[in-house]
Amino acid sequence: MVRSAAEELEKIMIIRSMFCVIGVLGILVSATCIAAEPAAWGAIQVSGNTVQPGTKGKYPVISERGFEASYLNMPVFVARGAKPGPTLCVTAGIHGDETNSVEVARRVFAETDATKLSGMLYMFPFVNADGFRNRKREMTDGRDLNRSFPGSENGSVASLVANFVFTDLTSRCTALVDLHTGSNLRSNYPQIRVDLENEAAKNLAVNFGVGMILGGGGPDGSLRGEIVKAGIPAIIYEAGGPLLFQEEEVARGAEGVRNVMHYLGMAEIPGYKTPHPKIYEKTRWVRVPRTHGGFFFPELTMGAKVEEGMRMGYVVDPGTDEVHVVTSPYAGQIIGMTLPQPVLSGYPLFHLGVE
Repeated sequence: MVRSAAEELEKIMIIRSMFCVIGVLGILVSATCIAAEPAAWGAIQVSGNTVQPGTKGKYPVISERGFEASYLNMPVFVARGAKPGPTLCVTAGIHGDETNSVEVARRVFAETDATKLSGMLYMFPFVNADGFRNRKREMTDGRDLNRSFPGSENGSVASLVANFVFTDLTSRCTALVDLHTGSNLRSNYPQIRVDLENEAAKNLAVNFGVGMILGGGGPDGSLRGEIVKAGIPAIIYEAGGPLLFQEEEVARGAEGVRNVMHYLGMAEIPGYKTPHPKIYEKTRWVRVPRTHGGFFFPELTMGAKVEEGMRMGYVVDPGTDEVHVVTSPYAGQIIGMTLPQPVLSGYPLFHLGVE
């Protein structure tokens, strides 16, 4: 039986020590010397702006102009509830090509009424804002931001941004939802990724209530992995493919974030019922065998159940017209899939949740 949010999250709602984000080359100083939440619920300072209870706003992290500021800047969205409560942090656009994730965050914030909110909704909806504008997965310096946390005050652009975001979030968050999609011409079935050994994080995943749950700790350098190490429960929502808006996946993601807000006692959803999603503790990739590259054509759809030995698609060599049939080595469900495209040896084709 899922315990209440208060029971699960009590241990992390401790007044945290003061954090101060050291300026990125002197640029981010204005965004940030922030104290832990005061005992009395009142106004807070965000990027030099006062946010009163019952109000919300969107602010640039960097107010100054400058050549480097344009590569580092991002917006922060803040809804300060009229009543005290937990702080749910939401991040999106860590990878610049993950378009669905940004719209999920924007939509949830737009539909949040701060006058009826308990606690605070705190969002970085375009963490890799420059990558999003340029439709590129990586940061300006070519690095994967989601392998750069907790970052450094003296590193590359990715490391500087990671350090600012990580330090700010760890000073504010009760819980974190990190929004993603498939990348590199791959698409994901709606899924939550979570460390199943972390009870508070697992309960966030269950109560997100959308898609399936995949067990596993986040990789080193990922925001989810590193923030869990810092004592804050966190989950990832993955759905859809890169560089486009998919309404169904956006709507599901927004529903899931609102479900978490209900679970945390921030906003009420009339008639809400605790979901019971499918949980996969193991996942496996089916890849192109050595020397069998060519043009890939899937024959099953996302979410399809498969049996061991079942045909899932094929790869045809355009030079010889030889066809290599792709079969499943496992029984399970398709939770991720490469879009039809040219592929080479070792390229991941199908991601399976394994029974």
